[in-house]
Amino acid sequence: MTEAIQERFDVVVVGGGPAGIAAATVAACNEASVALLDDNPGLGGQIWRGESRVSSSEGAAGWLKEFERSKVKWICAAQVFHAETGRLLAESPQGTYEIFFERLILATGARERFLPFPGWTLPNVLGAGGLQALIKSGFAVAGKRIVIAGTGPLLLAVAACVREHGGQVICIAEQTTQTKFAKFGMSMLFAPGKFRETMRLGWKLRGIVHWRNCWPVVALGKERVESVRLSHGGKIKEFACDYLACGFHLIPNTELAEYLGCKIQDGFIVVDDAQQTSVPCVYAAGEPTGIGGLELALVEGQIAGQAATSKTGESKRLIRARAASQIAVRAMKEAFALRAELRTLADADTLVCRCEDVSVGRLREHKSWREAKLQTRCGMGPCQGKVCGPATEFLFGWKTASLRPPLFPVRCASLAAISAGTDSRERNGGIR
Repeated sequence: MTEAIQERFDVVVVGGGPAGIAAATVAACNEASVALLDDNPGLGGQIWRGESRVSSSEGAAGWLKEFERSKVKWICAAQVFHAETGRLLAESPQGTYEIFFERLILATGARERFLPFPGWTLPNVLGAGGLQALIKSGFAVAGKRIVIAGTGPLLLAVAACVREHGGQVICIAEQTTQTKFAKFGMSMLFAPGKFRETMRLGWKLRGIVHWRNCWPVVALGKERVESVRLSHGGKIKEFACDYLACGFHLIPNTELAEYLGCKIQDGFIVVDDAQQTSVPCVYAAGEPTGIGGLELALVEGQIAGQAATSKTGESKRLIRARAASQIAVRAMKEAFALRAELRTLADADTLVCRCEDVSVGRLREHKSWREAKLQTRCGMGPCQGKVCGPATEFLFGWKTASLRPPLFPVRCASLAAISAGTDSRERNGGIR
């Protein structure tokens, strides 16, 4: 068995998005030894994917430059699959890392929620954020007809990205009402730092059809999606398309926090004013503590980086900035709540669990997530319920509990490192 690569740091940050970059950079400035692990081959997460220190993206270039100047050790393409007090294991192309730490900052980001409707499993039906990530990674959409549907500001950002890369946005189908959307738009115009961003995005989207009270009811096609039917104001409209990108909110990645025993409330990691979780020496920042976007993630990352190194020189300013950003978060939550009609889109044959081919009809025979898992294997495939779990929470009101070790599928050699590390510590009398 190949031995794990062992490293020791004062502070370890898991997640290479804006929150993780800010946390690691600030911690390193306070003279701590810092490592940042991310499961992507490049830094930036979803928001700054593909950016560089010479990028013209506002904010990204400055932070990436500061990160490069710092002494942070960046371990890329490393997926954390096991964690315990003072120790975590991550699998990478270089092998299995066994990393010991004094303090841990979780900046693990979020993933998309998928809601099932007939045809949602057809090829070229994608998550909205997934399409954006593909485009930023070089996927060609020039000349392609794309319908973007779901809810929230992410749809607008994806539409702008598609247009910038030559794609044709057929329409944006937003499920919330016109009244709620208008109210949210006005609140963003007056929110600190949001006016310029709102106006710039509006200019990028000029001329694109943007319907409210609109959502997909069925995707049609044989070998791939060829058209989509949308419900708009009670009427069904059909549009030919090459891609359908859907986004129904983001789901925070809290699995690692749950694994460590951190308190979770309403789906998010509970933190105090210093971004510390209920577990001593474990902090959290960004989307896992509340879906709030770039500005909030950066502020929370800085607070966590300072707190983890016992340096709080700018904490008052940062706490004020965090409070201002949270106003926008509350407005977004109210404006884009999922409507009840979306629960009725799937018919009995529509798949919910794609890993195990479990349909809505089969799930309706059961009363709970646990019962459904036992009888249908829903949530027991490779994704470990990360896709179907949130869908069943919305459809049936079930409380899902799919967490089981390891956090992700890994090689047998990596699994062996869990017990090997435990045996080694017992022989040596613990970590020194």
